[in-house]
Order: sequence, then structure tokens, then C-alpha cells
Amino acid sequence: MTVGGIIVERGRTSRGTRADGARGWRTTSARTAAVVTGVLLLALGVLAGRADLALVGVPGLLATAWATAHRPAAPLRATLRQPTEPSTPGELAATLELTPGSRHGADVVHLRISAAGHRSTHLALAARTRGSAPDGTRQVPLRLSSVRTGPQDTFTVDVRGSSRHTWEEEPTTVGGARRLVVPGAAPLGRLPLPRRLRGLTGPHPARRLGDGSELRDIHPFTPGDRLRRIDWRTTARRSPELDTLYVRRTYAQAEASAVLVVDSRDDVGPDIRTWRGYGTLRVDEPTSLDLARHAAASVAQAVVDTGDRVGLEDLARRRRPLPPASGRRHLRRVIHGLALAHPTDRATGHRVRPPQVPADAVVYLFTTLLDDEPLRLVRTWRAAGHPVVVVDTLPDLHPVIGNHLRIAWRITRLEREDRLAALDGEGVPVIRWAGSERHRAATRFETLARTAQRTPGRHP
Repeated sequence: MTVGGIIVERGRTSRGTRADGARGWRTTSARTAAVVTGVLLLALGVLAGRADLALVGVPGLLATAWATAHRPAAPLRATLRQPTEPSTPGELAATLELTPGSRHGADVVHLRISAAGHRSTHLALAARTRGSAPDGTRQVPLRLSSVRTGPQDTFTVDVRGSSRHTWEEEPTTVGGARRLVVPGAAPLGRLPLPRRLRGLTGPHPARRLGDGSELRDIHPFTPGDRLRRIDWRTTARRSPELDTLYVRRTYAQAEASAVLVVDSRDDVGPDIRTWRGYGTLRVDEPTSLDLARHAAASVAQAVVDTGDRVGLEDLARRRRPLPPASGRRHLRRVIHGLALAHPTDRATGHRVRPPQVPADAVVYLFTTLLDDEPLRLVRTWRAAGHPVVVVDTLPDLHPVIGNHLRIAWRITRLEREDRLAALDGEGVPVIRWAGSERHRAATRFETLARTAQRTPGRHP
């Protein structure tokens, strides 16, 4: 792509020339003013017979002649480089590289840095510094703060170089590609466990025999028992003649499985006017999908920290889900998948079949509850025996302006409250993840875990 005489191709630039051979440089108004002022002073000095007045205009003419003889030979090259790693939560970073092209190139660079939702920044920089590279390249770091996650637009930089205040380059625009901002994770405590555990190793004691630390009973030795499990004190007490050996049997250490289901069919912000596509979402206000990504990343972090397995399913995209697994590497895949979740045009209708959830897994559904689809999915999963925890990701809304919007939101709010009441009546816990409620989410999860531990027959 060629922009203003600079050919930009995915993080690299090459020099371009204009058809008239001017190579993008033009004279400035300062040069014109210096020539006009020098000629006028020289003419007035000659006509008035004043040599001192004529000499005042000579330096400007000499400087203009010298600058004309040393015309810049190459245009300024600008490159906006993006880091290869995913962006850290809340920050977008890039590096602007400025190369004068030759020793007699640009000496001052004028920049106008803009980004969606931010005010433009104007500044002037020296093209060369003592810390520049051998070829004269100067690196300018750029930072941008944003609470939004997922694919985000980055910087757009308008660059114009000038040389000796008499030559200036035609403005060029360098734009960076969209960046993927991964969601952060909030610390959570214990999470509710499913009714049954699976696996032979893990952090939780199961209700079956196996290798573990929790004692089940003392039992006579049978073929298949390990010799290191023999309890010699019990054997000496119960069988002094050593006719029968007794072993200590323990409960197996099992692991739990969790599936994160993100309802990314819609992405609504605090301003109801933007729900229909009018206006621009602010970068300092998280949307419902931003809250869902953050909540799901927090739950995934807590599940992996305890040694359990976690999977990911996206309701809007009919792609292959991430099966439950454990480990830090899998956690990075889950967070990357959360950052890629976004609404699609094909997500207008409901799914004929709900997402397949592995047996003995607890389901975390992150949704705004703006339609009946989440309620249908919750009932289907609960009928199959899966515990379900619903995380409400609707952001705190701004005051509604306009009678028609006020009436529309009132109807939508009443329907949403009916769905919340139905979930509460069926015993499905709903945890809100917006505003101040986000800080109390950890306490809510801890309460659910303690309730399930005290009453094993009761689960979300």
C-alpha cells in the first residue's frame, strides 16, 4: 500500500518517488518569506543609498541559496512496528521508527498521533539523536491505555519531515494493524465443584479408592495391594501371629472439570444508544463482552491454579471448542480464545443443539440475559445433570435519554428481570460482574463452594 510517497507493507517500508521526480519535498513558507524579505531589503537599500539596509537582507538570501543547493536527496521513511506478543491487559504498545534516508535528509519530524476514542497528539522531534542507530533511525515508543479487550484499532500517525526550515515533505500516514488485547484475570478463591470428580490424580479427594492422603479404612491385604501400604502397627495388634496383613486404604485424588461458555452473540456498552450501531463505544468503558472476557479469564485462572481442567465454548462461533485440559500452556490458549470471541453475522438464530459438555463438568455461562436463549441452555444442561453458574455481564447503564429509548429499555428490563427470577426459582446462582459487584464476585464464588461442601447433595 502506497501512502504519500511511502510504500508500507506489513511493518516494513520502502522508498517511493513521485512521477515528477520531486521525491515528495516542497518549499516552505519560511523560504518564500526569506527570499521576498531579502529582495525587498536589498532593493530598498540600493534605492535609498543605504548599504546597511541592503546588507540586512543578504544573510537571508545566502541562507536560502545554500539550502537550495543542499536539497534533501531522500524522503523520510516511517514504519510503525507492532510487538509480536499479545498486548498486556489495559495497554496497547507500538514503536514508530523514523529514518531520514541520508545525512542531508530531514532534521525535524512533525507528528500527529491519533487513535480511536482518544485525542490527537501533536509534537515535533529531532530526526537524529545521539542514541540513534548507525543509519540514523530513531525509535519513538507509543503507549495507549484502554479497558477494552479483543481486536482493537491501534495508532494512526501522520508524519511530515522538514529540512533547514526551507524544505518540507508532503505529509504521509502510517497506520498499524489491529492488535489483539488479551483479558486480565482477577484473583478468585474457591470455586464450586461438580457432583462427581474424574481422574486418578488431582487436588480433590474422590469417593473411590486410590492413591491419596485422606484415610478411608483399614482392610486385610488382598492381591494387588502395595506393600508400602501395610500398616504394621494395626497388623501387630490385630494379628500377633502375622497370619493376616492389614493395609491402609485411602481415597483417590481426583480432578474437576469446568467449561466456560461465552455468549458473544452481542456486545453492548453502557450507552443504550450504541446498541443499534449508532455512535462510538468509548474506550474507557468496558462492554458486556469485555466483562465476559475478564470474568471467564478469572475463572479459568482459578481453575488452573487448583490443578483442575478447564475448557472453552463460544456461542456465536461454530468453531471447534477447546476441550478441558490443565496447565499454564492450556490457560494461555483459553485466554487467547477469549480475546478472539466477538459477535458474528451468523449468530442471529439460536443453536439447534446446545454445546456439548463433558460428563461430570460444571458449566459457567457468561451472558447478558437479553433473550431467552441462555435460559434454554441452562435448563438443558441442568436436565443432563450438569451444575450451572450464570455470570451476568451486562454493564452498568447510563441514564436513558429519549422517550422511545426509555420505553424500549423498560420492556427489555422487565423481560430480563423475569429471566433472572426464573433462574432464581430453579436454584441457578447468578453472579453479577459489573461495576462494584465485580469486587464481590470472589465472595459469591466462595459462598457457593462452601454451600456445596456442607450439603453434598446440593449443587449449583
